[in-house]
Amino acid sequence: MEKSVIAEGKTSNEAIENGLKALKCSKEDVEVKILESEDKRSFFSILEPRVVKVQLTVKEHNKKNNIKEHKEYIVTEKDINDCYANIDKFLKELVEKIGQIDYSLNKGKEEINILISGEGSAKLIGYRGETINALQTIISAIGNKNIENRVKVLLDIGGYKEKRKEILKELARKLEKTVKRNGKKIILEPMLPYERKIIHTELQDSKYVTTYSIGEEPKRRVVIDKK
Repeated sequence: MEKSVIAEGKTSNEAIENGLKALKCSKEDVEVKILESEDKRSFFSILEPRVVKVQLTVKEHNKKNNIKEHKEYIVTEKDINDCYANIDKFLKELVEKIGQIDYSLNKGKEEINILISGEGSAKLIGYRGETINALQTIISAIGNKNIENRVKVLLDIGGYKEKRKEILKELARKLEKTVKRNGKKIILEPMLPYERKIIHTELQDSKYVTTYSIGEEPKRRVVIDKK
């Protein structure tokens, strides 16, 4: 990760967002210094394009903590097995209570993948995946109870996430063409973190547009802007 970056934008917030994107970290991890503010503009510069410059520097203690955590965070086979057992027990009870669903669990090197299917599975998805993501959070907490090193838990229901991924990738490409054609940025509706990541990843190598996120959770949005 870079230690510091100077970013620009039409407003200080936009400049900071661009800097955070370049550093690939959150606002809490950096110190912000305004180099050129939108407020300090002379009479003779009002017709010039407005540019705000900021300098973002990664906080030293965050860099050290991140390195330390990375070295110590090793998911063991015992962690995986214990997490698997916790999740399996919970899902068996869930099936007994609501019925009409089946599930399968697959162990990865550092994660557990869950697939829920069956006639009753659709009601566990919710509006635009809100329920499925809430359920994933709950199952992850249950699975990692008393686990030394946290195991990543990934849940899909009836192939919803894969279908959603393809829809978002197609949307990203359509909006790329729109921004390229009219030169105006597009701000998408609020999305979940994994959905925003799909948009960013799909357009990260675009020759015509750049992407970044604005706002706070749960109303954080992706912006697609012309390069």
